[in-house]
Amino acid sequence: MKIKNILFATASAIAVLGLLPATAVAETKLKWAHVYESSEPYHTCAVAANELLMDATEGRYGIEVFPASSLGKEVDINEGLGFGTVDIIYTGQLFAGRSYGPIAIGGAPFMFRDWDHWDKFRNSELFSELSQGYTDGTGNRITAMTYYGARHVTSNKPILAPSDMDGLKIRVPNAPLYMMFPEATGANPAPIAFAEVYLALQQGTVDAQENPLPTIQAKKFYEVQSNINLTGHITDALLTIVGGPAWDAMDAADQAKLSQVTKDTAVCATDAIIKAEGELAEWFRGEGVQVNEVDRGPFIEAVKAMHNGEMATWDQATYDRLQAIE
Repeated sequence: MKIKNILFATASAIAVLGLLPATAVAETKLKWAHVYESSEPYHTCAVAANELLMDATEGRYGIEVFPASSLGKEVDINEGLGFGTVDIIYTGQLFAGRSYGPIAIGGAPFMFRDWDHWDKFRNSELFSELSQGYTDGTGNRITAMTYYGARHVTSNKPILAPSDMDGLKIRVPNAPLYMMFPEATGANPAPIAFAEVYLALQQGTVDAQENPLPTIQAKKFYEVQSNINLTGHITDALLTIVGGPAWDAMDAADQAKLSQVTKDTAVCATDAIIKAEGELAEWFRGEGVQVNEVDRGPFIEAVKAMHNGEMATWDQATYDRLQAIE
């Protein structure tokens, strides 16, 4: 299957879930906001969730999706959950960690041995406890987690060892823990909103950025960066969070149905991202981009020294429990 078919047409996954006629209108439309492109599976699968929720709630609830920061940057939409200006969001764990520090552990660099370790974490008692802690602290509810991909560094030179990061000005999302990987490797992190990254790279405001391969393609970062370096430094995920005002307005039955719809949506997007990751390195090479294999060992050692240091927003016991997941 061609990559564009994976990213731009998740129709087969959506069809399996089942859809209502397009003419149906919900009594209450929930606003689902995110910062990703309308071409990406996170968006297309969320759009399909409208029909799923309408079907499950017999038309009482539907979903309207707002992509590409149209309702605000990531910090804005996280804050909007509590105010009721947005009802559902996708957000990174490190952004959720601004409100409840321990939930950020799943988004920290080199926290997971591999994808299987991450997959077991998201289905673990530990993740359930962390999610409940977030709810207790914010009033909002985490209902699902979607695989976002392994984050890699893009640049205009090869990055093959931590020393190659020395002095590199690299864009990172505007959440403190995204600084851990750059600081551990001697780079200079520059927080810039997602919607502004392409221009910052094009104008040389920053030298590099880091994101998974599907995002690098969707945001066209490969047009303004000559190298993709397969550091795989974060096994990243997006949390689906329902705001407290929206959640509390629903009865228990509809809450359960909304929760299940978001889980089905997470499966839809996760499957598409996994498929894309398997093929995109060759696609980028075909576009003339230099894709560099990287010995991750020295990077891992540099970062691990910071896992339970001053930047950590979790305690040692939580860290040990995560590492013990088999």
